[in-house]
Amino acid sequence: MPKVNFDIFLDFIQSKTPPLIGVDISSSSVKLVELSQAPDNAGYTVERYVIEALPKDAFFDGNINNLDALAETLQRGWKRLGTKIKNISVALPAAAVISKKILLPAGMRDEDLEFQVESEANQYIPFALDEVNLDFYVLGPAPGIEDEVEVLLAASRKANVEDRVAAAQAAGLKVTVVDVEPYAAETAFSQIRAQLPDNAEDKCVALIDIGATVMNVNVLRNGQSIYTRDQQIGGEQLTQQIQTAFGMTVEQAEAAKRNGGLPENYESDVLSPFRENLVMEIARALQFFFTSSQYNEVDYIVLAGGCAVLPGLDDAVATRTQVSTMVANPFALMTLSGRVKGRQLQTDAPALIIACGLAMRRFDPS
Repeated sequence: MPKVNFDIFLDFIQSKTPPLIGVDISSSSVKLVELSQAPDNAGYTVERYVIEALPKDAFFDGNINNLDALAETLQRGWKRLGTKIKNISVALPAAAVISKKILLPAGMRDEDLEFQVESEANQYIPFALDEVNLDFYVLGPAPGIEDEVEVLLAASRKANVEDRVAAAQAAGLKVTVVDVEPYAAETAFSQIRAQLPDNAEDKCVALIDIGATVMNVNVLRNGQSIYTRDQQIGGEQLTQQIQTAFGMTVEQAEAAKRNGGLPENYESDVLSPFRENLVMEIARALQFFFTSSQYNEVDYIVLAGGCAVLPGLDDAVATRTQVSTMVANPFALMTLSGRVKGRQLQTDAPALIIACGLAMRRFDPS
């Protein structure tokens, strides 16, 4: 059996990380967030953030296609950020990671636990173990089963990690943590949960992150994920529809979508149909959750990602689902430094949830 390197970049629980910047690398942009924390742990401060658009050829079919373009965008974003910190945390998309919860005997020594995880991994990973980066995290006692613990196993092909590390190195940066996007969003969700009545205790909260090409649905209960699903819909579809309707280039359509200035019939002919389709997909995703779990309702819906700020989307989702719906802002309870414009952050916040969670890795307890 090949030896698995557990001292790897893929790391959910690396202790006492050095000062770092959270960097969310998506198919359309690179988002960088730097947070600080008071010595008495009395909350976070948003020191600075940047969103830097990626060239269209940087990604193809979810994979990095132009490493140089990504490195240049990272470097440009870091320079705009105006920080001296060069350590970064990044995340892999859920589709690039195989995750599995397994049960193992409680009380095992660390070296025995590693060996057992390696043995179990062979059952779930369709690649040779020397081709993957592997990590695990002991979640705690197995529910309802004595003398066993629940362990989260996660693995990704080395190329997925190495490409991101190489791009960072080419930009003069150093990757110190690699997380998984839904887990990074869960970390930031702790800041959103505090904004809900009674901390949403014993409530089901659907965190719906609508990115450029993929909508990730993550249902959480008491801060723990109980269901996750990806659906192929996102903001790029709206950009393409703007292109077609108004004869624009990709760049023109993207700029018009963000900044306005589209013809009067944009709302009725393009935005409204796209919004209705998005709402239908959200309702459909929740139905999948109901049919595959013991739950038949969610108590709150939180919209994240670039599409979360589409005009009227939150109201349309609330009307269709009859569930209280809010737009995510993981920074709402944080202090803002003088370098951060509050009104602009309010607009950008839903798209920064993964970057925020990655930035929070700086403060993991040792």
